[in-house]
Amino acid sequence: MRPERPRDADRTPDPEIPEGVDARQLSKDARARLRGLSKDNADGVGAHLVMAGRLLDTDPEQAYLHAQAAVRRAGRIDVVREAAGIAAYRTGRYAEALRELRTVRRLNGSSEHLPLMADAERGLGRPERAIALAQSEEAATLDSEARTELAIVVSGARSDLGDHDAALTVLDRIPAPERQGDLGLRVLQAQAVALEAAGRDDEAARVLSGLDPAALDRAAGVPEGDEDYVVYDAFDEEADDEEADT
Repeated sequence: MRPERPRDADRTPDPEIPEGVDARQLSKDARARLRGLSKDNADGVGAHLVMAGRLLDTDPEQAYLHAQAAVRRAGRIDVVREAAGIAAYRTGRYAEALRELRTVRRLNGSSEHLPLMADAERGLGRPERAIALAQSEEAATLDSEARTELAIVVSGARSDLGDHDAALTVLDRIPAPERQGDLGLRVLQAQAVALEAAGRDDEAARVLSGLDPAALDRAAGVPEGDEDYVVYDAFDEEADDEEADT
């Protein structure tokens, strides 16, 4: 016997959409992915996706609620599931994030979210799985930026395991061209964290000395007042619950 479906009154209310926010603020590609929905539903889903992206840095919990509202309206649309996965990750719902991002990977064949998946494994206390993802065949398909992001995660996973030398070696092997801009600053931050974990506080301080604190905050994703918002790009349903929770 199937469980009784919840009544509408029992469902979580959708978060409010501020005036002036609508689906036209999504990217052209994201809007195209909503075309299979009725116009009214596409407009509602699109507005929630806009809000999820806009709030991701400043209020990730509210961003998660908007993503979930979109899931309730259009749970089989790829951009909706991606938004849900990213928001789940940003709010520390790591098992849920893994389920969603694995679904994304199956639906579009892309491994672009592998660094987030690996970090979610770390968040679940499974650094060995994070390292295994980085050693998988699909990791070799990542672009240079994603490879650097994954190396930062692997460095943290090595530190989690107490292998501090390996944590630093992973970062040292990142090619110089991939150490530019904000991503390069994040590599330096990761080196400082690895050095601190190894008890080498003076060396960690030297790594960060002379760097602009505002630039470090920006590289770490700390918002600077009003910012533009992220627009999501892919994904769908039926994630592998068993694979995420075991």
